[in-house]
Amino acid sequence: MANTSDIKNGLCIKFNDKLCQIVEFQHVKPGKGPAFVRTKMRQIETGRVLENTFSAGHKIDIVRIENREYQYLYQDGEDYVFMNNENYEQVNIPKKLIEKPEFLVEGMTCTIIFHAEEETPLVVELPIYIISEVTYTEPGIKGDTATNTMKPATIATGAEVRVPLFIDNGEIIKIDTRTGVYMERVKS
Repeated sequence: MANTSDIKNGLCIKFNDKLCQIVEFQHVKPGKGPAFVRTKMRQIETGRVLENTFSAGHKIDIVRIENREYQYLYQDGEDYVFMNNENYEQVNIPKKLIEKPEFLVEGMTCTIIFHAEEETPLVVELPIYIISEVTYTEPGIKGDTATNTMKPATIATGAEVRVPLFIDNGEIIKIDTRTGVYMERVKS
């Protein structure tokens, strides 16, 4: 068992029977009273950020996790099939473990976080940005770049994003997968 002096950014611990990753921490030694550690933790399954204060010397349960690169192959019913590029082993991942499945593109390299002792996948992280073609949007207005007005557009993956008025069908755009926000038009 480890204690609060072992806390560092990126450390994964079991907190209230949930796996959490330390995002931020601060050791505090007030003038009066005992020392403590103030933390911000992200629940791995839900992505929710929690704040907690541990007293100095508090025992914590460290969990070993591993980040592995996998390539997305195809969807099989409710599961998504990924392949390890090193040993070509395939793994089926349920939809609930993927943060934004609507942005998955066949052949995309994703990071899968595994519980190292149990060899179970915990969450699939997509690349921060994807490049995709706009398959459908209402006709654009040429030269309308002064306003910040957005319109809905469907991209090649089937996801719907909001794009500026000047974007037309067939254009290639860059999207932030964390928020689903249009970033820029990609020149071909």
